[in-house]
Amino acid sequence: MSTVTWARATAMRGQWGPGIVAAFIGLFLLVFLGIPVAKVIFVAFQDPSTGAFTLVNFMDFFNTSLFQESFFNSFYVASISVVVATFIALPLAYFTTRFNFGGTALIQTLGIVPLIMPPFVGAVAMQLLFGGNGSVNLLLDENFGFTIPFMEGLNGVIFVQSIHYFPFILINLSASLSNIDRSMEEAALSLGSSGMRLFRRIVFPLGMPGYIAGASLVFLKVFDDLGTPLLLNVNNMLAPQAYLRISSVGISDPMGYVISVILVVFSLFSLWVSFLAMKGKDYATTQKGGGGLMKRDLSPLEKAACYGVILFILGIVLAPHIGLLLLSFGTIWSFSVLPDAYTFDHYLEVFNSAGQYISNTLLYAGIAGLVDVIFGTAIAYVVWRTGIAGRKALDFLAMSALAVPGVVLGIGYLRTFYEVDVPMTDTSLANFWLIIVIALSVRRLPYALRACVAALQQVAVSLEEAAENLGATKWSTVRRIVVPLMGGGILAGFVTSFATAAVELSATIMLVSSESDAPLAYGIYVFMQSAAGRGPGAALGILAVLIVALGTYASHRIIERTKREHALSPDQ
Repeated sequence: MSTVTWARATAMRGQWGPGIVAAFIGLFLLVFLGIPVAKVIFVAFQDPSTGAFTLVNFMDFFNTSLFQESFFNSFYVASISVVVATFIALPLAYFTTRFNFGGTALIQTLGIVPLIMPPFVGAVAMQLLFGGNGSVNLLLDENFGFTIPFMEGLNGVIFVQSIHYFPFILINLSASLSNIDRSMEEAALSLGSSGMRLFRRIVFPLGMPGYIAGASLVFLKVFDDLGTPLLLNVNNMLAPQAYLRISSVGISDPMGYVISVILVVFSLFSLWVSFLAMKGKDYATTQKGGGGLMKRDLSPLEKAACYGVILFILGIVLAPHIGLLLLSFGTIWSFSVLPDAYTFDHYLEVFNSAGQYISNTLLYAGIAGLVDVIFGTAIAYVVWRTGIAGRKALDFLAMSALAVPGVVLGIGYLRTFYEVDVPMTDTSLANFWLIIVIALSVRRLPYALRACVAALQQVAVSLEEAAENLGATKWSTVRRIVVPLMGGGILAGFVTSFATAAVELSATIMLVSSESDAPLAYGIYVFMQSAAGRGPGAALGILAVLIVALGTYASHRIIERTKREHALSPDQ
């Protein structure tokens, strides 16, 4: 046998292991993502009586005033939330990248803090602060004789969602502004442009890639959100209607599936529009790193004005955290600016009676995070280190979970696995606690996958080649060389998946069959349904915020440490 033939045979044998792993993961995603979503789409076009293909269900949807109203409200809330989030994020992004003044890093950090609190957790606290009888309106009425309907109906959903999701625009827009080619701004200044004209004609258009990326995420997240409208008792929106149709009318009701299809279509639509907005436009810089905007010093008056705007914005966006903390310690908070008194009883009640929610969450999110990093590492390796046919399709399938709303996945699981029994039990898989873990794994896989891909891209192929030249097998090379070097990214992916899975509500609310199997997010939702349960619910919410905050901090530290280690290591 010639050397070339032997090398080809060895390469072919080296593809078998990754090929089997890729086939297994692909099968898992097909069963627990592709088929449930396809089932939802199939039922939406199925006549409930005859099972034949029909468009009647969609005609009924658009001919029913409640569904028409829900469709318009969801689109309206998502669109206006993008606008409000833009007005919140734009000053923070522009001021911190354009001007020299102290506290820039702190301002950027505080601007991202809202992301660590799930929007449905802070919704009740926002009601107590900004509602008709909330703290702000009580002070306005007492001192000025008027109130502002911050939290009435759709206004409340827009307000809460905008405050929670604006960091997506802040993060992406700040990154874009920091990479703008400084020579473009210098050229505009030399031609006489300045002030708002410079910002409107040069700066903001050049930062458009980051803005579009952030705005499309805000639209997608708001349009699909279930928990916030439910907790604010706003049911005339698409996601709440999908949940209510399945949970109240029944799993055979076609309207729940029609709404689910529309939710998926609009999720894809928002991504498509963001792609069209960027198509045919060139935002490339002509110098390495872009250089960023030219920072200038502010006069004392300008600095005071900037700080005033920033403090006002931060005061609003941090209000849910402050309100939730007060509610978790307050005894009675009704028709008053602040709680009447403070107590630790809510936290004692949580640890005494709601410990099951916490232990379930640690179990479910822990398993989901572990599954995600295992799958994420495997997919990253298959896509970036092998030539296996279909590897790009596997990557696309794993990432497509981002476009599937949680309520849609939950409905798909109920319809697909309701008649599938768990082996050696009489329990339906749709009612078994493991289905919650699977849903969390599928929903959070894209986060872990991106972290693993980033980690693998920093591992030089030459290290693997050297190990194999010294006689190591493909599996041994992956286990003893690749995975250890990816350790930081894998750990960051686990922490991110764990922290975000711990507060997932949209999918879990559909799949909880008994309170003993319920996770933390479901417990918060149940507590917040009654006035008496709001204190313990807020205490649970604080615990959820701490879990996400600690996870986010740990992930950030791990990523930064990995970057420093790579920066200090010799060129590979």
